[in-house]
Amino acid sequence: MAAPGTNGASALWVGLLTGASSVTTLALGCATPFPSLAALAAVHMRRRDGLALMVLAWTVSQLVGFLLLGYPRDGSTLAWGVGLGTAAVGSALASYAALRALAYRSVAARLSLAYAAGFTAFKGIILGWALVLGGLHTAMAPDLLVEQFVRNAAILIGLYGLYRLLIAVGVPAPPQAATA
Repeated sequence: MAAPGTNGASALWVGLLTGASSVTTLALGCATPFPSLAALAAVHMRRRDGLALMVLAWTVSQLVGFLLLGYPRDGSTLAWGVGLGTAAVGSALASYAALRALAYRSVAARLSLAYAAGFTAFKGIILGWALVLGGLHTAMAPDLLVEQFVRNAAILIGLYGLYRLLIAVGVPAPPQAATA
């Protein structure tokens, strides 16, 4: 059973991080930072809350894309949307699994491990979708992979800074995985 107030804190953090990722999606024109969200969730949230975050962030990113950014409404774009959703959830699952496998105490080490696992899983799932839907040359271009890795790492640092700031001003911390 959850401690009093934990469900509210969970919902608050899922909403706050979804909002932050939506701003990133708008600013970068479709680059929702799923591996960054996955890492932050794995380190600071219960697994079910992290998965809810990924699904909600994916849903909002699709709404932003189709309603505000004018994504084409064709079969390929819709299929890629599903692919991104599976990659987002896979990223979170990999981040949580990596943290269970290696017990680091340092937040920096935990975030780094969760991020590396989440990014690798995300891109691996995208590779699978690219083999089916096409676009392999774009999805796995080395220069693009490096750019995405660095951009998502920078976003993770920003999201972690936002997390620490909100905790410092009194926003209740989300329930941790150990209390799930």
